[in-house]
Amino acid sequence: MSPVTVSARPAARHGWPQALAVVLTGLAVMVLVAAAGLWAAGAAGLPDGAFPRVLAATVVTAVGGSIRLAGDAGALARTEAGITLLPLSVALAGALVVGAGFLRPLRHRTVASAGELARWAARIVVLWLLALTGLALAARETFAVDVGSGTLNDLTSLFEAEPRIGFAADVPPTVLFALLWLAGVLVVALLAARRVPLPGRLPRWREWARPVARAMVELLLAAVVVGLVVALVTAASRGHARTTFALILLGLPNLAWPALTVGLGATWNGRVDGPFGLPVPHILDVLLRTPDVSEVNLRTLTEYDGRMAWLPVAAAVLLLGVAVRAALRSPPRTPPWLHAVRLAVALALTLLAICLLCRVSAHYGLSLLGIGDLGGLSGELLLRPRIWQAVGLGALWGLVAGFLGALLAPVVRRGRRSPDGHHERGDGALHP
Repeated sequence: MSPVTVSARPAARHGWPQALAVVLTGLAVMVLVAAAGLWAAGAAGLPDGAFPRVLAATVVTAVGGSIRLAGDAGALARTEAGITLLPLSVALAGALVVGAGFLRPLRHRTVASAGELARWAARIVVLWLLALTGLALAARETFAVDVGSGTLNDLTSLFEAEPRIGFAADVPPTVLFALLWLAGVLVVALLAARRVPLPGRLPRWREWARPVARAMVELLLAAVVVGLVVALVTAASRGHARTTFALILLGLPNLAWPALTVGLGATWNGRVDGPFGLPVPHILDVLLRTPDVSEVNLRTLTEYDGRMAWLPVAAAVLLLGVAVRAALRSPPRTPPWLHAVRLAVALALTLLAICLLCRVSAHYGLSLLGIGDLGGLSGELLLRPRIWQAVGLGALWGLVAGFLGALLAPVVRRGRRSPDGHHERGDGALHP
């Protein structure tokens, strides 16, 4: 009998057409998620057919792009506005799709040279920047501000000072931040992926970085899933389904990830002033609508609603779960203290990223003849973390969870032992 031959699985191609497919697929998913979220938020009724340009601005801000707000109210009046907010549901959807598309041609490979990897990434980067430049150029619009009826309307008509406010994307900063966003997605994808070859000495470095990097990705995704379940249950039991879906499709991580930090003991400072309508849980809206800057932490949340005391329990369970999984993916003889240190560093960096990504700052105002806050047409929204407190707590929690995860991993590993005397490794392979 002739020997049985097994043909090697051909590697997927990764030229310019494939790079274009990755970029277009990622942007298409982001556009669809953003469009559905804006529609649920009521943006479909914007005047002058402005919805496509608002949609472009939403996608631009999702990748960290810079949107410049400007106002005009004639010679005797002035409008001003500014906003810092990332729709992280849109960003997360795009990151998952682009990351998966980047890794797909690299799977089932035994070797990938540095040049090959760099050329594949460069093709995606070039096409990505071209696409984001086009979106940034399209993201501009001007709206008239409705001042209602009464004295304010009479004054604006008398002085021909109809207030208008508009937005436009700053192209150079948008291109820069879009590049940084894409670089972060590709690096995290390489760190967290399985069965993706790396050139040179990088595989040895990733041997210890991959378990904790994958653990942090799982932690963030698990927090979003928990937030999604809570949001759907709330929508089913209390109504306001359209507002809830707008929150899910535009900013679910904007709430789920800060809630994770609060569960770990962090504090956020915030304030809402003016007619801002916030698609957020009622408890957060109440805490922020105060004359002064408020604290959002476990103490203030539990004073208003005792069920918030479950936040640290949920955070601890999620963190311990990913800590055990990280230990299972690491070499079995890695000492527990090393697991603890690695997870502490990874969690501290993750909480730093959450603090930087989830900050919110928005304000607008109208003044006529030097008189501000006319007709209640001004407001402020602020939500900022105490960054270094959160980073320190992340390091502390990471040390504890990493050590406990390393102690529990051998027990779980023995439970996975197969009847034939083999057991499963963290990468899915069996070894004696």
